[in-house]
Parts: sequence; C-alpha cells; structure tokens
Amino acid sequence: MRFRTRTSPHMVPGHSVGHLMRQVLYALIPGTLAMAWFFGWGVLVNVVLSVLFAVMFEALMVKLRRRPVAVTLGDSSAVLAGWLFALAIPPLAPVWVLLVGTGFAIVVAKHLYGGLGYNPFNPAMVGYVVVLVSFPRELSLWPSPQGLMEGSFTLWQTLQTTLTGRLPEGLDWDAITRASPLDMMRESLVTGQTVGEVARSPVFGSFSQTEWEWAGNLFLLGGLWLLYRRVITWHIPVSMLLSLATIAGIFWVFDPDQFASPAFHVFSGAAIIGAFFIATDPVSAATTPLGRVLFGIGIGILTYVIRTWGGYPDGVAFAVLLMNMVAPTLDHYTRPRIFGHSGDGRG
Repeated sequence: MRFRTRTSPHMVPGHSVGHLMRQVLYALIPGTLAMAWFFGWGVLVNVVLSVLFAVMFEALMVKLRRRPVAVTLGDSSAVLAGWLFALAIPPLAPVWVLLVGTGFAIVVAKHLYGGLGYNPFNPAMVGYVVVLVSFPRELSLWPSPQGLMEGSFTLWQTLQTTLTGRLPEGLDWDAITRASPLDMMRESLVTGQTVGEVARSPVFGSFSQTEWEWAGNLFLLGGLWLLYRRVITWHIPVSMLLSLATIAGIFWVFDPDQFASPAFHVFSGAAIIGAFFIATDPVSAATTPLGRVLFGIGIGILTYVIRTWGGYPDGVAFAVLLMNMVAPTLDHYTRPRIFGHSGDGRG
C-alpha cells in the first residue's frame, strides 16, 4: 500500500495568514460602522469599491506572475489593504481616486517588491500618500456629519457622486463639507485663535469633534480585541500612542493656547486606527520586541511633528512609511542575544 507523504514541516500551524488577516477585518467592523453612521453611505461605498479594486489588481498581478490566484486571494491581504485605504479617504471621493490608490497599493507597493512578505512599505499607506499628493482637493472634502444624518444624501446620490465626481443638482461642496478636527485646529491657530477658542466650538466633544471621538473609541475597541486574541502585541500601539501623547503633553503644558492637548491628538485623525491596524503590519514593521517599541515611538513623534509643523494636517501615513524604512535597521541592532552566546565572539 502506498501512503501519501508531504514534505516538512509536518505540524500544521495554529493560525494561517488568512485567519490572522480576517481577524483584523473583523476588528475593523465597529469603527467602520461608526464612520458610516456619522459620515454616510460613502464610507461603505468606499470600502466596497476599494476592496473590489484591490482584489482585482491582486488577481491580475498574481496571474501575471504565474502564481495560484485562488490561494493568494484566500489570504485576504488585498481585502485588508483595500479596506484600510478606503477608511483613510473622504467618503465622497471620486472613483478614480479609489482606483489609483488601490492600484499603487497592490501593484507597486506590494507585488513589484515580490508580494506579501517582501513589501518594505505598508501598501495601504503608499496608496493613500499617492492620492493625497496627486488629488489634494478631493482628499480635503470631508462631508459634514450633521448634513448627512439629516438625510441629505441617499445611497443613490452617494453612488452618483462617487462614480461621476460631481454632486447632485442643487448641492454645493461648501454646503455639505466641513474641516476635520486637525484641519480646523491648524487653520484656526494660523488665523490667531487659541486652542481654547477652537475647543469651545459646538461641534467639539470632550477631546475632539464628537463623531471622530466615537469612531476612535470603536477602533480602539477593535484594537483591544486584537490584543486579546494575540493577533498583535502591545509594543507598537502602546509606544506609538504614549509617545504621541507625551510629546503633545510637553508642548501643551508649555503653551496650552498654541498647542492642543494630548487627548486631542490621540482621538483626532488616524492616530488610533494607525496604532492598532496600520503600524502593526507584520511585514513592514519591526519584529523584535525592543525594535517594535522604538518603531512605535518613532511613529508617534513623527506624527506630532508633521501635524504641528508639517504641510499636512495628519501625519500618521507619512510617519508609518518613514519608520518602515528604519524597521530593518531597528531589527538589526535590537536582535535578542542567542542563548548560549557570550557576545564576545567566542561563542
């Protein structure tokens, strides 16, 4: 009788790549639904279209590389990249923004470097930075939550705007959009207002604009669930948020009229989703325990520097990509000593 044998390893791993990726997708659901509640159908439309484009580009590149398409698509990495990219852009962004962003994320940032496991940069953030630089106007048009909650935008109107890039008859961008918290804070400080005057705006909640706080809280809930499930470790999220809060706190104590509080920086923009879902990418992040801590600290500091003195209101994407370049060096110099090795070259 002939028995079917397989090559090593013979032990089946407890968690496959696809399983881990799907755990991250599940954790994104609460925050995504919160954003859809506050910003309308456009959030869900972006997610669906971005995921479809990402999977399409993934299948195309895998086919061109003569790899098994079904196996590659089964790891859900393209779905995760498309989902994260969709959450980073305004809900009413035109379809060509989604197409260009996901194309760069999958084709350039992922497969031109060799595919999953070989990409030095986070694909979703590469796609986002490309469209942010290429389409600055479209990336600044965040809809007003109040206008959407009053029902001014139906699903059909959202699809019409996304597919054509034009608003329905009788609507104007200035009437339905509003500055994000980071945009509002930056513009107000430039015009001479103080942080306290900006915070007294009726749209602000405890730390930031109410809708951003709720979305941040639910993304935080998803991130804590990933920690509980041991999909990610605490090193990067804790060190990133703690370093961001620490440097913000130093400047806030020094001059609270010109520098926003640590809570504002943590609960505004992409800080929380960046800490738990973007910076923790196992491929492009540091891998040693100390390296992860330094990696997170670097992202937190760079995020604050870019937000405060840079040319963009939110610096999470740029900070992640800059630290992606440093990750191999961090791993090299923070490798744990091999058991039994004296460290003096004699074994």
